Amino acid sequence: MRVFTKEELKEYDGRSGTAYIAFEGTVYDVSQSFQWKDGIHQVTHHAGQDLTNELEAAPHFSDVLDKFPIIGELKDSA
Repeated sequence: MRVFTKEELKEYDGRSGTAYIAFEGTVYDVSQSFQWKDGIHQVTHHAGQDLTNELEAAPHFSDVLDKFPIIGELKDSA
């Protein structure tokens, strides 16, 4: 499994079609989700970032990430 730094994760912001996000040290590929079109989800969340803190305030639970492929881990996660 690939290990990402926060700097490497930023390269997958969805603008080139590939959108990755991190949550609690796990990196997910959200590229195929229409909810993440162009790397943006609900106007406020952006791909290429660690969204651990943001998901704590989300109107859904983190189990929504179970439907996305896990592609790596975030090296410098909180």
